[in-house]
Amino acid sequence: MALTDIMSNMLKRKNPDDALAVAKSGLEKTLGVWDLIILGVGAIIGSGIFAVAGIAAAGSADGTSPGAGPALVISMIIAAIACVFSALCFSEFASMIPVAGGAYSYTFATLGEFAAWLVGWILMLEYVIAFIAVSCAWANYVVQFLKGFGHVLPAYITNPPVWLVSDFRSAVHTLTNQGIDYHSVIPTICGIPFCINLPAILIILFISITLVKGTKDSTKMAAFMVALKMGIIGLFIVTGLFFIEPSNWTPFAPNGSNGIFMGAFIIFFAYIGFDALATTAEECKNPQRDLPIGIIGSLVVTTIVYTLVALVLTGIYKTQGNVAPEFLGAPLAYAMGNVLHGWVAKAIPGFMSIGIIAGLTSVLLVMEMAATRILFSMSRDHFLPEVFQKLHPKFNTPHILTWTVCIVSIFGTLTLNLDAAAALCNFGTFTSFIIVCIAILILRKIDPDRPRPFKVPFCPWFPLLGIFCCGGLMVFSMVIAKGNSARLSTELFFAWIIMGILIYASYGYIKNRKAEDNKQENL
Repeated sequence: MALTDIMSNMLKRKNPDDALAVAKSGLEKTLGVWDLIILGVGAIIGSGIFAVAGIAAAGSADGTSPGAGPALVISMIIAAIACVFSALCFSEFASMIPVAGGAYSYTFATLGEFAAWLVGWILMLEYVIAFIAVSCAWANYVVQFLKGFGHVLPAYITNPPVWLVSDFRSAVHTLTNQGIDYHSVIPTICGIPFCINLPAILIILFISITLVKGTKDSTKMAAFMVALKMGIIGLFIVTGLFFIEPSNWTPFAPNGSNGIFMGAFIIFFAYIGFDALATTAEECKNPQRDLPIGIIGSLVVTTIVYTLVALVLTGIYKTQGNVAPEFLGAPLAYAMGNVLHGWVAKAIPGFMSIGIIAGLTSVLLVMEMAATRILFSMSRDHFLPEVFQKLHPKFNTPHILTWTVCIVSIFGTLTLNLDAAAALCNFGTFTSFIIVCIAILILRKIDPDRPRPFKVPFCPWFPLLGIFCCGGLMVFSMVIAKGNSARLSTELFFAWIIMGILIYASYGYIKNRKAEDNKQENL
């Protein structure tokens, strides 16, 4: 085959009308506008604000990235602005082409087959890695929470063996710090050390079972979790207002613009999730109206909450200079416990832990849902085996895909480097956001007459600003961040892209050509 033919095939676009025709006989439509806002807030407010906010404010423990200090509130606004431009582009696409797959489907309609595969491959990195990382964080918080019930529950629950609640590397690190030879503690099978993160595995199984049972049931559970964690965050804000010390806000930006922009890159992880709503388009009752409201609405609610949390957090705890290691891991709970006294100081962090666990649970729910919907759409486009298109005969959900993601995630809990995971997710998200902004500009030119229930205002300036903001933060982080973790995440991201190109060349491209030949034979 000539090179020109290969290039032509790689640039083939999928007609949006064909995608809409296939979607009509797809997933069950159960989601309304409030369901979408709940899912959006549930996806966004989670591990980012509960854990990453400490690092964004005070800097990383190893000094590889500077902290924003009290200017964290500016970092959050910068990250939110970067999201807004992309969110508007997502909203236009979601109202115009309401099909499963989100950014992947939009790219197929504008940039062609090869670009669509790469975006789908990057989105798999974003959602699956985020799902694994958050499940490990969920397990860590649950283990810490249960330790507070040592006088009530059995010791094997409140203080389980380290090899049963962490991966091998983390277990070795913990035992070494305690001066214990890990060979005497960690069991072996056929000479191989055996470590599993049992709590993480259990929550992954629970989330997968919930999703198999149906999207509506999943939304009900997400609504409960969102209400719980918003109540806890409200408790933090209201209580913290009485303990703010204005002196903690000076100097306001201890590391200048480097700290502010690096904080924006890190805290961007706390905004990941609103784009996941676009992947549920086929399950919306009225996607043309409800999806833009759900995407923009969830982002507005989240930005307001984050700004208030940043002001209170940096007002009650001094984030300039050296901070306690516990603050970097659980900033809200530690800061609140630091200003309170007596039994209240012990009770409030416990309530905070409940909110964190609820927040992480809702994030897990939406992350796995988004991952399966993207893979479902990619399977329909012949990039993945057709077996993944099968829906559950009773619940009408992509159960085979859900269990596949479940199994992959369980194996991932055994090996994932959590420090690199957040940066990897950010790289994937920034890339997909940039491509969606580019795709909006292209589709405005090649298909200007297509009905657009929602349109990005001030086009092309808003999409261009989205490209500039996301690209600028991503490049800035590569230049400023130092250390093995930062270098590893950058290298893994590019390695993931190369792997995706190889898979497309050896499988996806060939499968699509066969599908085209079969279609011609049937005509």
